[in-house]
Amino acid sequence: MATYRQWATKQRIWDIGKKPIVLAHRAGGNEAPENSLTAFAKMEQLGFRYIETDAHTTKDGVVILFHDPILDRTTNGHGPIGNYEWADLTQVRDGSGNVPLRLDTVLEKYPHLVLNIDAKSWRVVSPLARVIYEQHAVSRVSLAAFSEFRLKVLRHLLPGVTTSLGEGAIATLVLLSRFPKRIQPLFDWLVPGVKRGVQAVQVPASLAKIPVVTKRFIDLCHRRGQAVQVWTINDADEMIRLLALGVDALITDEPSLARRVIDQFSRAR
Repeated sequence: MATYRQWATKQRIWDIGKKPIVLAHRAGGNEAPENSLTAFAKMEQLGFRYIETDAHTTKDGVVILFHDPILDRTTNGHGPIGNYEWADLTQVRDGSGNVPLRLDTVLEKYPHLVLNIDAKSWRVVSPLARVIYEQHAVSRVSLAAFSEFRLKVLRHLLPGVTTSLGEGAIATLVLLSRFPKRIQPLFDWLVPGVKRGVQAVQVPASLAKIPVVTKRFIDLCHRRGQAVQVWTINDADEMIRLLALGVDALITDEPSLARRVIDQFSRAR
């Protein structure tokens, strides 16, 4: 695999200790058809800069912004994306009436957006890295995946790229947050840190009724210089609860609601 070292960067995409941001989940999936050209256009029009999206690849290596591995739920097409070449997908229409959205199209059309891209499969890793490199976009993307090893490969392919953490590393952080604060730094080496591009920890508020996002967890992540971004939060009361704990971003299908809640919360403090 090629490694695109000349695009290494040290800039921060995700800040901590500032006004919380809105990450529009699937480009604001409750406000427009998810991951569609219409959704991206609406988010830009409404002034949302940070977009969460997903990546799969076609048979011929075109990176598509699409959550599911199959077309059926959100388009008039059928079957796995990986069974199609791009030319075939141009005949498919999503819920907005457009063809499935290519990553290179979004990077060209919306240069001011910051994309948080979930690499949904191993197959998409190399094409995804290639598009980011070719579009000179390493400074305006943050990469995510459930697999920590997949993220490790992406960090190797794109040195300096911003990423979040995979499930295993997050589970380790949750466990460490239960340790006494004075000994937590002894175990920092177990989880990739900001020097390796890990600026964000993206987590659910809880898992199997076990709280994940607690004050101790947020304090640990902040000490490590990592922003806490919580998904997928669509309820105003839950947004307020998490903001009160000190989270740095709400990942939500309801970005307009989240912006109102954050603005109201910030004014009240």
